[in-house]
Amino acid sequence: MANAITKTETGKAEVLVDRVFFDSTVQTENDTLAIEEPVEIRIGFYEKGKFTNRAISITMRTPGSDFELAAGFLFTEGIIKSSEEIAGIKYCGKIDQPKNTVRVDLIESTIIDFKKLERHFYTTSSCGVCGKSSIEALSTGAQPIDNNTFHLGPEFDVHSMPEKLRKAQTVFDETGGLHAAGLFNAQGDLLETKEDVGRHNAVDKLIGSQLLKNNLPLDDKILFLSGRASFELVQKAVMARIPLIAAVSAPSSLAVKAAEEFNITLLGFVRDQKFNVYTGSQRILKKLINES
Repeated sequence: MANAITKTETGKAEVLVDRVFFDSTVQTENDTLAIEEPVEIRIGFYEKGKFTNRAISITMRTPGSDFELAAGFLFTEGIIKSSEEIAGIKYCGKIDQPKNTVRVDLIESTIIDFKKLERHFYTTSSCGVCGKSSIEALSTGAQPIDNNTFHLGPEFDVHSMPEKLRKAQTVFDETGGLHAAGLFNAQGDLLETKEDVGRHNAVDKLIGSQLLKNNLPLDDKILFLSGRASFELVQKAVMARIPLIAAVSAPSSLAVKAAEEFNITLLGFVRDQKFNVYTGSQRILKKLINES
């Protein structure tokens, strides 16, 4: 059965499906899908005094928060160091075409190291920066995070984070097909949530939003992930100076290695009233021991 997919609103679409029940009865109903579309990220910059622009990445993403996604990508990849280097962000292309090209114009004094962009021009929504397998190959020049700049508040409850994030996943409720990244403070309050078909996109949208609000560094915040913790998500957290990452699912071996190197506290399998501490136990266990 082939049916046309109809977009309903940002991030969602509808399609007719045959729903089969346990007694083999079949009903034709509308099903809501998460939209996955390509976005091309371009940068506008000055080269020898002349303004030009260049495509630097294409990724599959869920439409919405595209400006935050582009800004977050440039920051977490180490292309820009602050929002002050951004002169403006806009959609490109013809008026009657989908808004699937975003251009970030940089101020004239911005120096671009294009070697940092020599990864994969095309990335899927799931893999992010595929093809690189070592911390050295993906080094962004970040420094380890200080142990003494982050302290969990007395109200902080690790076990409350999954439910708080889940309640904020509005598009997931209807589609069941999106990842989420949530930013919490040290007291355990959820400050902002971003959703996307790609884990790395959700994190870039979240960090990009905070970048454009001039809230970086996020050295007193917590990143909570609705899925697994991969290396590149740890890398992005390092760039934003986030000291604690918690994930509903497992971390990868390289994520643990990176978290150890950059002194990040990494929690995995945060669900069902338990979790694993993979790195940086001094930040979390000290609080738990004091409470017991």
